[in-house]
Amino acid sequence: MINKLNAKIVKTNAPIVVGLDPMLKYIPEHILKKAYSEYGETLKGAAEAVFEFNKRIIDATYDLIPAVKPQIAMYEQFGVEGVIAYKKTVDYAHEKDLVVIADVKRGDIGSTSEAYAVGHLGKVQVGSKTFAGFDADFATVNPYLGTDGIKPFVDVCKAEKKGIFILVKTSNPSSGEFQDRIIDGKPLYEHVANKVREWGEDAMGDAYSYVGAVVGATYPEMGAALRKVMPKTLILVPGYGAQGGTGKDLKAFFNPDGLGAIVNSSRGIIAAYKKEEYAKFGDEHFEEASRQAVIDMREDIKSTLN
Repeated sequence: MINKLNAKIVKTNAPIVVGLDPMLKYIPEHILKKAYSEYGETLKGAAEAVFEFNKRIIDATYDLIPAVKPQIAMYEQFGVEGVIAYKKTVDYAHEKDLVVIADVKRGDIGSTSEAYAVGHLGKVQVGSKTFAGFDADFATVNPYLGTDGIKPFVDVCKAEKKGIFILVKTSNPSSGEFQDRIIDGKPLYEHVANKVREWGEDAMGDAYSYVGAVVGATYPEMGAALRKVMPKTLILVPGYGAQGGTGKDLKAFFNPDGLGAIVNSSRGIIAAYKKEEYAKFGDEHFEEASRQAVIDMREDIKSTLN
């Protein structure tokens, strides 16, 4: 799957992943009204609105991008109905041949970690049969529990030819409370990056490892240092757009050939119609605003890398 993701980045010339984080406040009123008229103002009504919103954004952007990244918390807030909408979103993205990065930030030890890995990336045994649960292509993983928490994911990735992105230096303002602590002369995030490289050496695709890293666009200087520590690691870069990351911050995350990173934008794309520069599209054509936002992001990244 890492080979497919890299090939799709090259084909689309767009190292972009669209974050499908659909809060109800991002969903146009006409979609909400339609869902509520069919299912009532219920959890199912909200979940159906979420899926319809996602579907239209995918339809408008799938030819421009290699991947989408649904954040599972935005679905879990609606309970079982929300999780169903999450699974429908994963399946629909696959129908459009998009790579799906499950933003689940799981991390535990032993059989629990294995169950997370199997549920999101692998196959579960039921009697004489096996079934893929959520069937995403990549998952985000928290490394706080160390190798015990990561190895079960790596094992499933090797078996299924899928991948993970491990949190190394996150984009949020308070990330430094732990991640920037100096230990044995180096910040903690650099120690984590060294382990990511080590874990990844045993799970290589053609050019990059199945084991990727998450490094926020809001910390470009750290991104430059981490790019050197993890030369064969694909970096998932959140924080572009709404969190303050800009095109000029991104170059450090890429290798000299313009590969090695994929940049996430969530609100900046899915809620683009709410921004002044895309207001001309209106609520009824919100997905066209999202498409234009992807095109503009692609050009912003391209001009930076060039």
